[in-house]
Amino acid sequence: MSVREEFDLPAVGGDSAVYGTPYRTSEGVTVIPVTRPAGRLRPARAVGIFTVEKGGTGWHAATDDTAVALAGILVGLVATILSLVAVIKRPPWPDLRIHRVLHGR
Repeated sequence: MSVREEFDLPAVGGDSAVYGTPYRTSEGVTVIPVTRPAGRLRPARAVGIFTVEKGGTGWHAATDDTAVALAGILVGLVATILSLVAVIKRPPWPDLRIHRVLHGR
C-alpha cells in the first residue's frame, strides 16, 4: 500500500517553478526538487530543494558556482581596466620633462 503525502508548496520568487517528483531517502526524508523552466533567453536551471522530515521542513537553495566565479572574474577585469585608464591618464611617477627657459629675449 502506498502512502501519498500532500504538500502546500509556495511559489518561488514570483516566477513559475516546476516541482519535481517527491522521493523519500533511506533516512525517511522527503526531497522535492525545484527548477525554473527554460524561457526564450534563459536555460532551465535548478533553484533548490525542499526537504520534509518529522522535525519540520527546510529549503536548500542551489548555488551556481560557475556564475559566482564568472562574477569574480568580471569584477577583477573591470578593476584592472579602471586602474589602467587612471595610470594612462595621469601616471603616478613624477613629471621628468626638462623645460628650457631663455632669458633676455
